[in-house]
Amino acid sequence: MVTGTVFKYGDNVDTDVIIPARYLNAPSPAELATHCMEDIDATYATRVQKGDIMVGGWNFGCGSSREHAPIAIQASGAACVIAASFARIFYRNSINIGFPILECPEAAEAIQNGDKVSVDFATGVITDETTGKTFQATAFPGFINKIIEHGGLLPYLKARQEA
Repeated sequence: MVTGTVFKYGDNVDTDVIIPARYLNAPSPAELATHCMEDIDATYATRVQKGDIMVGGWNFGCGSSREHAPIAIQASGAACVIAASFARIFYRNSINIGFPILECPEAAEAIQNGDKVSVDFATGVITDETTGKTFQATAFPGFINKIIEHGGLLPYLKARQEA
């Protein structure tokens, strides 16, 4: 369960907007985070707090297949992304690094920038604490929850191998 302030963006937010290509050879996730969203929200990286929540519209994370995009969002402190829909490669890259994302068109439309929102990953319930409205996203299947709990696919596979 996480609760945070919402940073809301529109439809078709592509990976070049999430982390501009000019920063792809940054030496660390922390450095990527300092440039996250800067081409559409120059102050995002200085305002986001650990546990905040990003909300997007349709086709969030479209564009190139770079995993730098979910890494930059995660490293910025955001706890998750809620969107109407995700580009499939962004969705998979997010799960592979252990970053939770939830598809829920109703929540993505209704939640406003600056709202306080809580997310229960186990049930998929999203609550807009500002308005009191609740939304139901599809909860992750057990194996994806385990990948996220382990911090990504590689740590999950390593833990399975050692068990």
